[in-house]
Amino acid sequence: MATVTTGRQTSRRRHVHHEDADSGLRRHIGRTGLLFAAVGSIIGSGWLFGALNASQLAGPAAIVAWALGGLMILLVGLTYAELGAMFPVSGGVVRYPQFAFGGFASYVMGWITWLAAASVAPIEVEAALQYASNNIGGLAHATGSDATPVLTFPLGYAVAVVLMAIFCWVNLVGIRAFARANTAIVWWKLGVIVLVVVAFLVTTFHGANFSDHGGFTPYGWHGIFESISTAGIVFSYLGFRQGVELAGESDNPRRNVPFALIGSVLIAGTIYVLLQVAFIGAAPASGLTKGWAGLNFENDFGPLAGIAKIIGLSWLATILYADAVISPAGTGLVYTTATARISYAMGKNRNAPAELTKTTDRGAPWVSLVLAFVVGLIFFLPFPGWQKLVSFITSATVLSFGSGPLVWAALRKELPDRERPFRLWGGHLIPFLAFFSANMIVYWAGWDTNWKLFAAIVLGLVLLGVYKVAGRDLPPMDWRAGAWVLPWLGALALISYFGSYGDSAEKAFGLGIGALLTLVVSVVVYLAAYKLRLPGDRVTEAVEGPARGEE
Repeated sequence: MATVTTGRQTSRRRHVHHEDADSGLRRHIGRTGLLFAAVGSIIGSGWLFGALNASQLAGPAAIVAWALGGLMILLVGLTYAELGAMFPVSGGVVRYPQFAFGGFASYVMGWITWLAAASVAPIEVEAALQYASNNIGGLAHATGSDATPVLTFPLGYAVAVVLMAIFCWVNLVGIRAFARANTAIVWWKLGVIVLVVVAFLVTTFHGANFSDHGGFTPYGWHGIFESISTAGIVFSYLGFRQGVELAGESDNPRRNVPFALIGSVLIAGTIYVLLQVAFIGAAPASGLTKGWAGLNFENDFGPLAGIAKIIGLSWLATILYADAVISPAGTGLVYTTATARISYAMGKNRNAPAELTKTTDRGAPWVSLVLAFVVGLIFFLPFPGWQKLVSFITSATVLSFGSGPLVWAALRKELPDRERPFRLWGGHLIPFLAFFSANMIVYWAGWDTNWKLFAAIVLGLVLLGVYKVAGRDLPPMDWRAGAWVLPWLGALALISYFGSYGDSAEKAFGLGIGALLTLVVSVVVYLAAYKLRLPGDRVTEAVEGPARGEE
């Protein structure tokens, strides 16, 4: 084990060691490449559906929801900016809890993170096929009392399998090929969104839409908060994580990671707010006879393209139908990469089979990619449509991000002299607000979504028990350091069950009491995690592992 010392010289040496930590992965992603990986992941299918869904839940106040959702995600991203620059290792969202809280916390967070990431490529495929079904019959159809679009069998499922296979093939070619392909796709995505915003604003803008049909906030703050979690708003920001997940493959992580995290959220947030303004102004009066909650129009399987046709921009609708394949495909490509890196990181932590760390000569973790492909196909079965999966992904991903502020607090205490290329200002204020924001987003998702998430977490705990009984080599669980994990998750589950969000919730208390209880839980868990963190020598041992050649 490396000697524990202080001083800037030693800090620099540790940083260099970490830059070589993931020796099996290649460092081919530069500053622009990392930013574009994050932006490309953020701008996926969410913007194609989010404007309509948010309008139905919040009316014109959906503009506020996009801004508030972006701010909350930015708070979370700032904590990861410091961590990602300090520890530029692939799969960082999974590996950071290992540094601060040991094996059990790392496993639980890794399991939640991996499930969320593994389900993103399937949902992007579903988005592309749902839009395409407006022009290519047989890919998706409406089902159920709410006419929710789902994939058809066998054609829709067959095309989905082919697209998933393409994602994996591109990643097997190597990370350099991925970065080249993704940069071109991101330029396309940005160009199309700007084109839609300008075209809508210039062609048709009904100013009365912002005040008629119930006013600016027809469904109050309840609708605004609900749309943040369930309309695809937070989902549309979650790609910022790629700046962390791919840090170990960046050529200058100390500069590139904070730039990618902060820059991607600010770019996307600005675009999303403008898009929502343009959508509300272009919404047809004929579709608002039942208010914003009943907003519907022809071709609303692909809402932006449908609006474009209504206002006479058929050429723009054609571009949107093309983008609805390219844009989600780009995000699916990115998340296939991320999912493989997460399972790679879990293998490094010894929370999962070591076989997941095997890489090709090009540096791609091929076993993890194959696993991502197989599990992605499984997600199509219980969640055959975009709307059926989006809230689950949002809650799971945000919950996994919740550990980041706790890790930040622990490492600020135990590694005070370590070099921090990006140092978050304001002490504990931003990390705590980030943790509270993550918990509130989960609460707003509602019990209808959250019971499935917590059931999946229980399944992960069962698998851990099986893994241990099977005699596999596991890292120390550090039960004391991770003792806050289950009370935290349990408390969130109870608040969600008795809260006012979701049709199946008990609704024993309203928005204010739910927020107050979530605040109390956030304070208690934040302090508990800070108190129970691993001691300094254990933290240093976990952090310096890569320097000893363990990776």
